[in-house]
Amino acid sequence: MSTFHNVCSVPSSLWLTGIPGLETLHIWLSIPFGSMYLVAVVGNITILAVVRVERSLHQPMYFFLCMLAVIDLVLSTSTIPKLLAIFWFGAGHIGLDACLCQMFLIHCFATVESGIFLAMAFDRYVAICNPLRHSMVLTHTLVGRLGLAAVLRGVLYIGPLPLMIRLRLPLYKTRVISHSYCEHMAVVALTCGDSRVNNVYGLSIGFLVLILDSAAIAASYVMIFRAVMGLATPEARLKTLGTCGSHICAILIFYVPIAVSSLIHRFGHQVPPPIHTLLANFYLLIPPILNPIVYAVRTKQIRDRLLQILKTGTKIR
Repeated sequence: MSTFHNVCSVPSSLWLTGIPGLETLHIWLSIPFGSMYLVAVVGNITILAVVRVERSLHQPMYFFLCMLAVIDLVLSTSTIPKLLAIFWFGAGHIGLDACLCQMFLIHCFATVESGIFLAMAFDRYVAICNPLRHSMVLTHTLVGRLGLAAVLRGVLYIGPLPLMIRLRLPLYKTRVISHSYCEHMAVVALTCGDSRVNNVYGLSIGFLVLILDSAAIAASYVMIFRAVMGLATPEARLKTLGTCGSHICAILIFYVPIAVSSLIHRFGHQVPPPIHTLLANFYLLIPPILNPIVYAVRTKQIRDRLLQILKTGTKIR
């Protein structure tokens, strides 16, 4: 690897170290990371294929699930192939513009995913609290508009981040990013100059997305639980709550790792760098891996369709 000097300059490229402190284990770390990425890709593509061919799944909840699958594919594919290239070939070189593009994709689609979870919470609220109007309220048009709104919000929130770095902080004191991908704060830490505006903006976006979205989702589930508790029998309550189980699991899978990683990055200064970087990678891999599994296991229609496909494949063989 080239030697980089601690002098402020305008670089055309940066260098990703992978997992700092664990460079000697990179080839071994590539095995679990490569396996997890393969599972994530196969799982999410399977969900997309099943919903596409099974007409009974052409409902708002499954359309939102397809949006999640696409987002998870983008999140994992924007980081893991580059990480595996670092592990296998030491290919840490990345152009500055490519780095800022990767940063935008990661943070933008994480924001979009949060918006989709919020839309799914609204879908569950209408389905349980006002079931007779569900099909009239959650039309295919509204589902598409909610998805588009989530994407536009992600672009508007995250678009300024790479622009602020490119325009306000063009000078870098080092080209080495002690991380496996171009995370916003990891890149800002390399720059010369006053980065307080970037830090405040990043914290504000984190608050808007993580705190407000989770609060809105929690409020919707408070109303859902109140409606469920009003049902006549325990069996009806359990059956109704069962329809929310997959969504609740997916929410926890998404918000808990990202909250832990964000808190450690900003306040966990005693946490060793390898642990922080591993957690940052896992929060981009865990949802893409577990979301398809959760929905396949807990959703009868998807589970039955998958079993039917497997049985058909076995008979053909």
